[in-house]
Amino acid sequence: MSIHELDVKVQELRDLRNMEAEIKAEITAIEDEIKREMLTLNTDTLQGKTCKVTWKTVITTRFDSAAFKCTHADLFAQYSKATTSRRFIIS
Repeated sequence: MSIHELDVKVQELRDLRNMEAEIKAEITAIEDEIKREMLTLNTDTLQGKTCKVTWKTVITTRFDSAAFKCTHADLFAQYSKATTSRRFIIS
């Protein structure tokens, strides 16, 4: 790949990432609008002709590894494993 081709590809990637950010912002705005309507109607479900929207509270239990590491450092070290990955960065 030539330097020119690399520059073109990176610019294309930057443009697509910018479009992605704009689309994500639009998605969030539409979701927020629907959620505001649900709050106004004091409901957790809306029914359309071709869709059903639910917005409910979900309780999740997660393991607090930071607290476990503080209180049981030896066990944390015993059951921890290192992983290797590669990071792709454009500057």
